[in-house]
Order: sequence, then structure tokens, then C-alpha cells
Amino acid sequence: MTSAPTVLQVLRYLDSGPRGLTEAQAEERLLRFGANTLPARRQASWPRLFVRSLRDPFTAVLLCLGLVSAAVASEGTACVILLLVAVSCALRASGEHRADRSMAVLRGLVAATATVLRRAQEHAEPVAREVPVDEVVPGDVIRLGPGDLVPADVRLLRAHGLTVHQAALTGESAPATKDAADALGGVGGGVFDQPQMCFQGSSVASGSGTAVVVATGTRTRFAAAHGRPAARREASAFDRSVHDISWILIKFMLLTPPLVLMANAALRGRGLETLPFAVAVAVGLTPEMLPVIVTTCLARGASLLARAHGVIVRRLPALHDLGAVDVLCLDKTGTLTQDCPVVDRALDPDGRDDPEVLRWAAVNAWWTLQLADPPSPDTLDGAILDATDEDALMAYDGMAAIPFDPVRRLATAAVRAPGRLGTHTLVVKGAVEAVLARCELAEDERRRLLALAAQQAATGLRVLAIATAERPARIRDYTPADERGLTFRGFVTLRDALAPTAADALKVLADRGVTVKILTGDHPETAARACHDLSIRVAPDRVLTADRIDSLSDAELAHAASRTAVFARCTPEHKARIAAALRSRGHTVGFLGDGVNDLPALRAADIGIAPRDAVAITRETADVVLAEKDLTAIDHAIVAGRHSAGNIATYLRVALSSNLGNVIAMLAAGLLLPFLPMLPAQVLAQNLCFDAAQLAFAFDGPHKAVPHRPTVLRPRDLLRFITGFGVLNAVADLATFAVLALTLHGPDALDDEAVFHSGWFTENLITQALVMLLLRTGRRSAEGRAPGPVGWAAAALTVVGLLVPVSPLGSWFGLTPLPILYYLLLGAVLALYAAALVVARTRYERRLVELRVTS
Repeated sequence: MTSAPTVLQVLRYLDSGPRGLTEAQAEERLLRFGANTLPARRQASWPRLFVRSLRDPFTAVLLCLGLVSAAVASEGTACVILLLVAVSCALRASGEHRADRSMAVLRGLVAATATVLRRAQEHAEPVAREVPVDEVVPGDVIRLGPGDLVPADVRLLRAHGLTVHQAALTGESAPATKDAADALGGVGGGVFDQPQMCFQGSSVASGSGTAVVVATGTRTRFAAAHGRPAARREASAFDRSVHDISWILIKFMLLTPPLVLMANAALRGRGLETLPFAVAVAVGLTPEMLPVIVTTCLARGASLLARAHGVIVRRLPALHDLGAVDVLCLDKTGTLTQDCPVVDRALDPDGRDDPEVLRWAAVNAWWTLQLADPPSPDTLDGAILDATDEDALMAYDGMAAIPFDPVRRLATAAVRAPGRLGTHTLVVKGAVEAVLARCELAEDERRRLLALAAQQAATGLRVLAIATAERPARIRDYTPADERGLTFRGFVTLRDALAPTAADALKVLADRGVTVKILTGDHPETAARACHDLSIRVAPDRVLTADRIDSLSDAELAHAASRTAVFARCTPEHKARIAAALRSRGHTVGFLGDGVNDLPALRAADIGIAPRDAVAITRETADVVLAEKDLTAIDHAIVAGRHSAGNIATYLRVALSSNLGNVIAMLAAGLLLPFLPMLPAQVLAQNLCFDAAQLAFAFDGPHKAVPHRPTVLRPRDLLRFITGFGVLNAVADLATFAVLALTLHGPDALDDEAVFHSGWFTENLITQALVMLLLRTGRRSAEGRAPGPVGWAAAALTVVGLLVPVSPLGSWFGLTPLPILYYLLLGAVLALYAAALVVARTRYERRLVELRVTS
């Protein structure tokens, strides 16, 4: 505990005084200390974003394949792959660059001017004038009034009923009381708990004051948080999924060429001449359109969010993370509750409802506001007046007022009641202990009333006490010495006003499988009260306070956090620990914050969310910026994320299972046939057709069940899916070989290279069209809906497969027309294949449901 400097010591250190600086001194200090601005954040250029996109694992895999294809003289494949890489990186860079431009518009939402006392010369009288905030310097004396933003770190010289909102710095929703008196003894608690100090990033709630600037620009506490080097952010849910899936693809691709070379050498006596074919098989396993599909899905979802709901996605992969969110951490203020109180009840001394108590409280609030100089509106007084009929107040004449101050902790109004000429009524309102201490009460009665107030406060309500006293009318001023011998009237209890959309939004989020956890700097009773008012049941063992969090190890906190709904009295470090603990349990965590105190947690979560009116550094750190601090906006963002992630997951399942089936069939055909199963030009044409058709997944509308559960790319589940359905696809290909043999009268007919290529080319495209239709996420072919983008793409793919071999283009690719019998038998194979797909998909979905129920 250290001793706080006195006002005189601060002024001497700053070489200033209560009359402020001269203009010359201010100019000299502006040159010496610099402008009162935060360090600028450099916006990444489009080329830098493009290069950064190359680091995406999916893109890197494709880039390597393109280079390998070029090395083995497969220029066509290499060109197509490199073109896809370029398109994907350009789309991603453009989307993020657009988000950066949108963020630049929001950076102007800060304080523009401050009221300072300046003197033209040394002995001139100080003059109050408005100056730009960036011209405020250490030693300046500034004036603060209701609604003002504190432009720098300041030490109070005088204060009159001053309270300050510090939620952006501390997370505490209630205004902090400030006082200019020198602190006696040491300074305990945190930095922001010092009553004689106000900090940049806070705003005046009520009262007024004069202060001297002690720190500006990069030297403020706010700038310290702004400029603190960000710890390396852990991989998000999207990053982890992409990394794991990429390694699965890499392992397959590294394993495939050696297997092809060894099998052909052992069974067919072929050498390195099969290397291009081996590379082609590896390329065939890779979903070449993956980066384009992923980027298009995310960019389209982000664009729709921005246009429809004003939500800015600053980092495209963050949209996928939103779709995977299953835990949302937030403060109650501004999301569950509004930043203003409302009257709950007015109680008489026996705890019964009594409207007269509210009337006396409103008389006090009205006349202390009207007679104050200057007027100092207070949120509690505003709530009392809103709950009272204004006509009832007009019957009273205000005589005098003693404003609230933080030492007395009460305010008094002297009024003349109707028909009470010659008598003044003192109406006193304030803290329970302060009012009861001035009432004529027996000690037992005082203890009973204190217990009644404590009982109300324990439910998360704010409690004010009301008392009155009759005094003979007089002209001289009333003083605090007159606040004695009072008659106790009762209590007024207040609660936080609920956000109008909070209750409905919480129900919707619960239906979507998102658990909401409240992380607040408020008292646990206040947070629990908000939950109670929103019909959220919070058991006592589901509330965790800061001191309890400090006593837990990381492993213990991870276990406790999963079953805790409310975390109270949290510091920034507590919020970050909780977010990290939840992630360690396998949750995908979103965090909504708007203050400097939320920065560590925003960085610790998978997805950081901030409203547009958050402090600048918080907006810059967040992955997603909302138009308003509203749970409904978060729900819109989560739905958009799940739509995009659902389409990406569908594409991966369809593309990888189809590709794996083709690879298995190509390996088998390569060992059975005396020629290559497909010519390089045919492979390239087939891949281009399938890739173009799969682009439709970026524009598909997922099944209505998709938004109701988190969408996570789980590599193990994906591997199980593509293996099962890939083998089924390979069986259909092998059945096609049998059909070709039967159609052309015996196995020797398979020696006809052109016929084989044509038959397999047609079957491949049609089976891929069937897979696109039947393996879409949760879709049923019998839904009776319009075909949609995927339906039209699958139809186009089928038409290409049927017409190319019989068209003039077919001879250019080495294809030839097939007999009618082949198409009839192929139809039977495809019907059986479609039926098998439906059965396998139904069993797979039933198993997924069982797993979700058991988990």
C-alpha cells in the first residue's frame, strides 16, 4: 500500500496551479509531450492481406500440389490449381479489406473537445474555452460536467456530487463516486479505485468537477492497455479444424504416389512413366475448390450480415467460429440489462407496498434537481421520476435543496406542502445507513429496518431510504445540521432495467445450443437478480466470485466453469482465465465486450465480439463488430456463421468422399488394365466440371435444422464419413466396370481404351451429381422444394456426362459414343447406388442424433 500524493504535490510536480496554464506553456508542452492521441493502428494493405491468405493451410496444400503438377509436366492441372489459389486469396483479401474500411469509419466516434482553463499571459485571468482533445497537455486544468468524456488521466481539484462511469475500464456498471479530498493513509484496491482520480475512457454520470491533467496520449492508463503487445492468440476453432483436416489430406497425398508406383512396378512392371499418373491420383484426392468454396461461403455470409444487420466481420474465418460457438460469455450491462435503473417497489417500514413513499422520493428527486446549481441529473432520480405522475409533484413548492455528496451519502429538499403555510417539510433521500442514523428511532427498530434493507439488497436490488421532518418556515439557508430528528417513511428499491430483446434472445440462443455465461464486475447479487428477472434459474452453486476463482487451479477452474452460470466481481484477468478454461474443455467460446477491461478475454476467446460504440481499441481487437450491443444481433451472426459453416462441411463431405471413391477405383483400374484408366486431359476436364458444379454449395440454403446446433468441422467424424461413403462410391465405379464388360460381350472388351474412358467418364459425373444431391446437410430429396443452386448444378453435371461423349467435343478428349444397353444397365447401377446412399445417410444421421442425445 503506497501513499497517494496530495493536490499540492501533484500541482508542484506538474508546475501548474488551479488557474491553469498560459497559452505559451500549453504550446511548449504540446511540443514536448506530443498530441493527446492513442497510437495509430496501421491498416493492412490489400497486397499484404493477399499474401497473408497464402498461409491458410488449405491454400498451402493446393499451392504445393500445383507446383508438383508443374514439375511432372502436367501444365494444365498446375494452371487450374494455381488459378483457384489466386481466386481464393483475392476473395479473402477483398472481404477483409472491405471490413477494415468499415472499421475506419467507426474510429471517428470519440470525444472531439474538452473544456480547459487557459490564460493569455502569466497574470491574466483564466478563461474557460473548448479545445480539441488532442491539444490537451499535462498541467491543463479542465472542467467536467454531466455527459462529458474524460479526455485524459486527471487528478480532481474540486468535485461536486461527481460520479463517473468506468465500465469501459473496470466492467463495473454502477457509476463510481469521485472526491477531490486527499486520501488519508495509503491507496488500496486497484488503480481505478482511487476516488481522487479520473481516467481517459470514462465519462461523467452526474455532478461536476475541476481537475488537473496528469497524463496524456500514450502515457494514460487507457493507452497502456491500447499499446500493450497482444499475446499470441491461440488457434481458433476454425484454425484447429483446418489444421487437422489439412494434415489428413497431406498424409493421404504423401502416401498415395508411392503406393501407386510400387503397385504398378510389382504387378505391371511399370517404372517412373507412371509418376504423372501417381501425381494425378494424389491431385484427384484433393478438393481443389476448397479454398474458393470456403472463402466464397464466408465472404457471402459476411456481406449479407453487413447489409442486413450492420454486423462487420473483420476476419473471415471468424464467421465459421461464430457458427461453432456453443458458449457465449458476456457482461450483463447493455446486453441483458440496460445501463439505467427502474423502480422495483416502494415499501413502508413494515415492508408493505406504499405509494406514498415513492411520492416523497419523487418530491426529493424533482426539487434537488431543480434547485441544484448547476443541475446534476442522476440515474436513480431519473428512474424515480419516471415512475411517478408529474402532476402530483407540481403541488409542492421547492424552498431549498442540499445536494447529494459522497460524504453524507444523502440529498435533502425543503418543500412547502399544499395547505401547509408557515411550515417547511424536509424530504431526505439517500443511503440506508445514513438516513436511519438521522431518524428518531429506538435501537431495536433501527436494527430491524437495517435487516429489512439488507434482505432487499441481498436479492440484487439497490435500496434507498426516505425520511421527512417538519420545520418552521424560514428564510435562512438549510444546512446538513438540519438533517436530524427525521421521521422514517420507508424504502424505494430499484433494479436494472431489462434489455427489451434479452429474454427472447436468450431463449433463441438456448434453442441453438448456445450456453450463455455472465462475466461481470458487479456484485453476485446484482447479476443473480438480472438472471431472476429474465427467468434464468441460477442455483447458488452456479455463481462463482473472484476470490473463489483465485483459489482454483486452471484444471479446477475448467471443471467449475462448465457448470457455472454467473461469474461476479471479475477483473480482466479473471475473464481471460474463464474463457481459456472453457476452451480447454473443448468448447468454442465467444466473448462480447466493449471496454478496455475486456481486451484480455477478447483475445483469449475463439471469437471476440464488440458493439460499434465500444472503445476504439476494443473494436480494433474484436473479430466481429455489432451495430448494437444486442443479443439479437449476435443471434443473427451465429445463424449466418452456421449457414456458411454448414455449406463448407457439406462440400467437404461430398467432395472428399467422392474423390476418395474415385481414387480407390483409379488404383484398382490401374492394376487391372493395360492402359491408364483415364487420360490426363479427361481427368482435367472431369475435375473442372465437378469443381464448377461444387461452387453451387457456396450459394445453397442449408436445412432448417442447421442453425439449431453448433457447426464444427471434426476431423475424426469427417474421416469416418468420407471413408464409408468413399468406399460406397468405389463399389459403384467397380460395378460400372462390370457393366462395361457385360455390355461389350466379355472382359476382353475392356481392352478398348476409348470405350472404357467414355463409360467411366459418364458414370463418374453422374455419380458425383447424385452425391451432391443426396449428401447435402440434412436435406431430403423428397422435400418438394425448388431444386436450388445445388440441384441445378447437379442437373448440369449429369447433362455434361451424357452429352460430351457423343458430341464433337468428345472425340477431342478421346471419348466415343456408347451402346444403348450400357446406359440402361448404368441406370440400374445408379438406382442401386442412390438407394444405398439414402440408406447409409439415414443410418449415419440416426447415429449422430444418438450421439448428441447421449452426450
